[in-house]
This record gives sequence, C-alpha cells and structure tokens, in this order.
Amino acid sequence: MKLRTTMIRFFRILLGAVAMMTVALLSAFITMRLAIHGREVQIPNFAGMTYEEAAAKARGTGLNMTLENRYYSAVVPAGRVLQQYPVAGVRVRRSWQVRVTQSLGPQRVTIPNAVGMPLREASVTLRRGSLELGSLAHLPIAGEADYVLAQSPPPNAEGVDKPAVSLLLSEEEDAEPKAWVMPNLSGLTLTEAGARVSAMGLHIAYAQEAATAIPAIPSVGATPAPQPVKVMGTVIAQSPAPGSRVTAADPVKLTVVH
Repeated sequence: MKLRTTMIRFFRILLGAVAMMTVALLSAFITMRLAIHGREVQIPNFAGMTYEEAAAKARGTGLNMTLENRYYSAVVPAGRVLQQYPVAGVRVRRSWQVRVTQSLGPQRVTIPNAVGMPLREASVTLRRGSLELGSLAHLPIAGEADYVLAQSPPPNAEGVDKPAVSLLLSEEEDAEPKAWVMPNLSGLTLTEAGARVSAMGLHIAYAQEAATAIPAIPSVGATPAPQPVKVMGTVIAQSPAPGSRVTAADPVKLTVVH
C-alpha cells in the first residue's frame, strides 16, 4: 500500500513537471513570434513621391532607401518615384533596403551618332548630351582598336527607357592565336581531364571507350610479363600527344578504358 502511494505521488510530480515544461515552451514560442513580428514592418507605397519624400517616409517606417536607377517616363513627372522594390504591402524586417527608380520625365534628349568615333570622343559626346556611357563590348577586327562599330540605342532613337548608350568597340586581331603545351592526361578520369583542358581554353571533341584486354594465360613454367595497371574509367590515350603545341581551335580526343 505504501509503495502504491509513493508511485502515485511520483507520477503526479512527473506530470506536473511535464505540464510546466510544456507551458514554458509555449510561452517561449509565443514570445519569439511576437518579437519577430514586432521587428517587421509593411512596405509603404512610394509611387509618385519625390525621392526626398520617399526617403523620409522610409526612415519613419524604419527602412533604408537607395536610388537605383533613373528612367524616362511619359506618365510619371520628372523627379518622382517610378518603381520600387519590394513592392508596397510586403512585410519585411526593419532596416530593410528599399530600391527605387526615379522618373526623368519624357525623353527630351537626342541620341547622337557615335559610330566611327574613338571611345574617348564618344564618351565626351554622350556627356555633352546629358547621356551616360552604358555597357561596352569588343569585336576583334582589322584596324585600330577602341573605335565605335555600333551603338544601342541607334542615333535619333525615340522612346528609349534610359539615358545611356551602349557601344560595340573594335579590338585588334591577334596576329597569332594563343598556344599551349598539351598536358599528359593519362591516368586521369574523364571529368578530371575535361576540367584540365577547359582551364587551358581547350575542349574535348569526343572520348571513345576501349575495353580492357584480358591477359593471355602464360604457359606452365613461364614468367608472365608485367602488365601496366589500367584503372577503369581513366584516360589511356590522347590526341594531340603530350608536349604538342595546341591552340583553342585544336580538338582534344581521348580514349578511356572501361
């Protein structure tokens, strides 16, 4: 009887401890959720505001703001917020960075013709026209380097979205293509060999498989000749041969044992 009373008391204490732990865990979870949501804010709608107004409202909400781009717009007046990211209504953490695009109003500048100009002259021409130098690309071609071959948007274009002009520039052709010494790929796996040649600017044209030959059974009393160890899935032959002069135009052909 005494043992039974002791066991009942023990289980009551155990159940009480479990209940207290459950309450403590639930309280901690609820507190954590409240703390997390308490640090969240809702993104306001900055559309149509000046950048100064939008930045002030962002600071008042506990957010940071960055002016990321400026685009032409026939609808939104110049100096006003045209776009924003994240969009209005999204809930984010405090101190979140909001990126906005400012309207430049309707396009009022004329896109000049920079084709045929050297890069320096083209840059000056764009700046004088209140335009920015966009991205640059190069094309190897006979003649002098850094001359404008093409531009985007084209001269006198209308309805462009951004005050920037990207240029395609000439680049001197190499008199002789770059060359390397062909490495020895024997013993490498196909993946390792591919990584090795890719790092040099080469490419594997194809890789053929070769079955492992079964060595002949030596006659009784004869000493078998040592056979080279060929690990499955590794390169056993290559073209061009190791030490050869190769360029990016030379295909690499491999034979892999399987």
